Amino acid sequence: MTELPNSLTTALAAGEKAVTIDAAMIPKLIDMAGDFAINLSIALIILVVTVVASRWASGATRRALGRMRGFRQDPTVLSFAAQVVRVVVLVIGLIAVLQRLGVQTTSIIAVLGAASLAVGLALQGTLSNVAAGVMLLVLRPYRVGEVIDLNGASGTVQRLDLFTTTLSNANNHKITVPNSKVLSDVIINLTGQKTRRIEINFTVGYGVDLNQARAVLAHVAQAHDKVLDDPTPWTGVTGLLDSAVRITLHAWVKAEDWWQTQADLMQSGKEALDAAGIEIPFPHQVEVPFGGVQPKAGGN
Repeated sequence: MTELPNSLTTALAAGEKAVTIDAAMIPKLIDMAGDFAINLSIALIILVVTVVASRWASGATRRALGRMRGFRQDPTVLSFAAQVVRVVVLVIGLIAVLQRLGVQTTSIIAVLGAASLAVGLALQGTLSNVAAGVMLLVLRPYRVGEVIDLNGASGTVQRLDLFTTTLSNANNHKITVPNSKVLSDVIINLTGQKTRRIEINFTVGYGVDLNQARAVLAHVAQAHDKVLDDPTPWTGVTGLLDSAVRITLHAWVKAEDWWQTQADLMQSGKEALDAAGIEIPFPHQVEVPFGGVQPKAGGN
């Protein structure tokens, strides 16, 4: 009978001990939950501040560079630099958030360093675009607003980002080209110079007075108000074709006047040659009889 009281006493003692342990853990758990809630709230505040600060820093960078004479008229640098500053501020803010939540950022950096080779191989195309974007910004083969040709893709540069270059062609199509492809290919800047040369080929008959035809075309170019006086318009015979003589007209204009002036000179040149009675030959088909048999004059 003595065993039962002893067992009961042992059970009561264990229960009192468990109650004591639970009573001690509850305040600790409450303290831990309170600390986590505070840290989480502060982390959220840091995240919101980071997003706002990144936008402010991006705008401040754009405004600061806009006041500098070298970058005032260059939206390419302004856009690129503002984007880089925004990304840097966001990265710093995210690191601060992780530290506030108790994450050991040093260990994360060590892991990222160990995995950098694999990440670099996996993202080599993306990283090459970033490197190419930086090189394009340094070399400046084109700027926002200029018309360029990238291996047949022509358009006006809309923006230069970390990864891509965005163009808009004459049909208002949006063209996106990776920076690595841009840097590795031939870049033709159609409006990189202040002036451009128009080249139009006309054909006249072999029986035409070539000097007269050249004078007519030169007068057409000189009469156009968009054609520059220096260099002076030039005309010359540049080809003896199968059924015509090719006369080429060169005229210099401002880069922004090139397209419309070329269309004007092409129309005016044709009309001037017609008015002067100068023949502009076109392809003919001649029926040659075979074996001395004359072709029928017509009918069914």
